[in-house]
Amino acid sequence: MIIAHNHPSGDCAPSREDMEVTRRLTEAGRLLGIDVLDHVIFGDGVILSFKEKGLM
Repeated sequence: MIIAHNHPSGDCAPSREDMEVTRRLTEAGRLLGIDVLDHVIFGDGVILSFKEKGLM
């Protein structure tokens, strides 16, 4: 599974809530045998990948 959402502000910096949701979905996926491959945030012409940034 890949999680993705946008930040209308244009700032792709992950919020505390973004980090928490990623952690919780990754844990839930583990229980169900579903790998969370990445969490992607789209901003104003910028894309942030949690996997590329080492955040997961």
